[in-house]
Amino acid sequence: MTSWQEHAIWWHIYPLGFTGAEPVALPPGAPVRHRLRRLEAWLDYAVRLGCSGLQLGPIFAAETHGYDTLDHFRIDPRLGDDADFDHLVAAAGARGLRIVLDGVFNHVGRGHPLFGDPAHAHWFVPDGDGGHRTFEGHHGLVTLNHGHPDVLDHVVRVLDHWLARGASGWRLDAAYAMPAAFWREALARVRPLHPQAWFGGEVIHGDYAAYVAGSGLDSVTQYELWKALWSSLNDGNFFELAWALKRHDALLETFVPLTFVGNHDVTRLATRLDDGRHLGHALAVLFTVAGLPSVYYGDEQGLRGVKEDRPGGDDAIRPAYPDRPEELDPAGSPVYRLHQRLIGLRRRHPWLVRARTSVPHLTNTAVALESAGAGRVLTLLNVDDEPYRFPLEAAGLAVADASDERATAADPCFVPAHGWKILTLA
Repeated sequence: MTSWQEHAIWWHIYPLGFTGAEPVALPPGAPVRHRLRRLEAWLDYAVRLGCSGLQLGPIFAAETHGYDTLDHFRIDPRLGDDADFDHLVAAAGARGLRIVLDGVFNHVGRGHPLFGDPAHAHWFVPDGDGGHRTFEGHHGLVTLNHGHPDVLDHVVRVLDHWLARGASGWRLDAAYAMPAAFWREALARVRPLHPQAWFGGEVIHGDYAAYVAGSGLDSVTQYELWKALWSSLNDGNFFELAWALKRHDALLETFVPLTFVGNHDVTRLATRLDDGRHLGHALAVLFTVAGLPSVYYGDEQGLRGVKEDRPGGDDAIRPAYPDRPEELDPAGSPVYRLHQRLIGLRRRHPWLVRARTSVPHLTNTAVALESAGAGRVLTLLNVDDEPYRFPLEAAGLAVADASDERATAADPCFVPAHGWKILTLA
């Protein structure tokens, strides 16, 4: 990876929700809504948070939620137009922020102009019953035929178009549903044109390393670690976290995973956790183990929301933000400051992106994670009702951050009930 990719920390935004856009496409002839411009007011907020780029959800013309694309070459009129995109790229770049776009290439919306056109029948896959294959049973999402060169040519043109216009990379939606070989062919044509671009794929289950190796992608989403984080905290079972981190560590032989504790498709961390005191534990792990961390908007304010499997079931986790940061509820400030502190620690130790993490001490309710590389970081987590003293050697280490900001160096390995500490070389 290039230097900027190696040290990326993303603020992940779902623009249609963030800007309060209409839930369905605008009628023909309706004036364009220039909502992308609203994001400019939040760029300094992202910089203060410590992020180095924006990972945007879908921004292309679509029927409803953005994943039912109608035109990959047109900004959704609910969000703006090309000029609004160019303005956002320039404003972000002036602050040192990169922009990664969400590419939905596994499927398109049923209203796509090529669907139903006999001249483009080869773009889509028959289902054997007189219809067409859809994405995971969603009638409105028609699967593209990734075995046809016309589809490959189209995707290559889209990737190139927006990278040439100022995007720095792509998050490829539902990559797990697409042949890895498709991406290998596409990237072989795009990378020579944009050698600095980054490509990450959404992969939920399966062999992450094999998919990266077969596809040529730079990274894929680390859902296994995401699940282990909140699950181990809720169950008081750090053996699950230790096992997931062992597997996570092995992935570094192939690639650096895209890590997160929340995104646009899952219940909010603040809701998922049974005990709100454990929010900092999850963040402490996110920012002290290897990976490319991503913060989903709203998580940095401690927002709550449940993902439901029904029409509109994503609305609670894709809310509108106010026009400006100063209009946020002040109740979220402590969580924002916690993110700032931990992201700051991460940036002071940039080698953590490829750190190898071992587990020098482990019980059900207490775990020590030692991340090593060009330095040493020790993360201590305790979810028990009683304080815990870790039987570890901490010579040369000092408390860099803790759940109790009054923590002193008197006994760095002593962690209060439901507390955490991060120790670094003094």
